Amino acid sequence: MKLATLMALTSTLVLTAGCAIDPGRYRDACDWAEPIRPSRADVLTDGTLAQIVAHNEIGERLCGWRP
Repeated sequence: MKLATLMALTSTLVLTAGCAIDPGRYRDACDWAEPIRPSRADVLTDGTLAQIVAHNEIGERLCGWRP
Protein backbone atom coordinates (compact mmCIF):
# COMPACT_ATOMS: atom_id res chain seq x y z
CA MET A 1 0.00 0.00 0.00
CA LYS A 2 2.82 2.41 0.78
CA LEU A 3 4.36 1.84 -2.66
CA ALA A 4 1.06 2.69 -4.40
CA THR A 5 0.73 5.88 -2.36
CA LEU A 6 4.32 6.87 -3.11
CA MET A 7 3.84 6.22 -6.82
CA ALA A 8 0.59 8.25 -6.87
CA LEU A 9 2.29 11.16 -5.11
CA THR A 10 5.30 10.99 -7.43
CA SER A 11 3.04 10.90 -10.50
CA THR A 12 1.12 13.92 -9.24
CA LEU A 13 4.32 15.88 -8.65
CA VAL A 14 5.71 15.01 -12.08
CA LEU A 15 2.49 15.93 -13.87
CA THR A 16 2.10 19.27 -12.08
CA ALA A 17 5.74 20.32 -12.35
CA GLY A 18 5.16 21.68 -15.84
CA CYS A 19 2.38 23.95 -14.59
CA ALA A 20 4.71 26.27 -12.72
CA ILE A 21 5.34 29.64 -14.35
CA ASP A 22 7.88 32.35 -13.74
CA PRO A 23 5.76 35.45 -13.04
CA GLY A 24 8.65 37.78 -13.88
CA ARG A 25 9.07 36.24 -17.31
CA TYR A 26 5.82 37.67 -18.71
CA ARG A 27 5.77 40.94 -16.84
CA ASP A 28 6.39 43.01 -19.96
CA ALA A 29 3.99 42.49 -22.89
CA CYS A 30 6.79 43.28 -25.32
CA ASP A 31 8.53 40.07 -24.23
CA TRP A 32 5.81 37.78 -25.56
CA ALA A 33 3.65 39.73 -28.00
CA GLU A 34 4.66 40.39 -31.58
CA PRO A 35 3.18 42.01 -34.69
CA ILE A 36 0.49 40.18 -36.60
CA ARG A 37 1.52 39.70 -40.22
CA PRO A 38 -1.23 38.15 -42.31
CA SER A 39 -0.21 36.43 -45.52
CA ARG A 40 -1.40 37.60 -48.91
CA ALA A 41 -3.61 34.50 -49.10
CA ASP A 42 -5.55 35.46 -45.93
CA VAL A 43 -9.09 36.71 -46.45
CA LEU A 44 -9.83 39.24 -43.73
CA THR A 45 -13.07 40.87 -42.73
CA ASP A 46 -13.03 44.60 -42.05
CA GLY A 47 -13.35 43.89 -38.33
CA THR A 48 -10.41 41.48 -38.28
CA LEU A 49 -8.27 43.90 -40.26
CA ALA A 50 -9.15 46.71 -37.83
CA GLN A 51 -8.14 44.51 -34.87
CA ILE A 52 -4.82 43.62 -36.50
CA VAL A 53 -4.08 47.26 -37.29
CA ALA A 54 -4.95 48.31 -33.71
CA HIS A 55 -2.74 45.55 -32.26
CA ASN A 56 0.20 46.48 -34.47
CA GLU A 57 -0.17 50.22 -33.84
CA ILE A 58 -0.11 49.67 -30.07
CA GLY A 59 2.97 47.47 -30.47
CA GLU A 60 4.67 50.16 -32.56
CA ARG A 61 3.94 52.80 -29.92
CA LEU A 62 4.74 50.76 -26.81
CA CYS A 63 7.34 48.25 -27.97
CA GLY A 64 8.99 49.89 -30.99
CA TRP A 65 7.73 47.25 -33.46
CA ARG A 66 8.14 47.82 -37.14
CA PRO A 67 5.45 45.61 -38.74
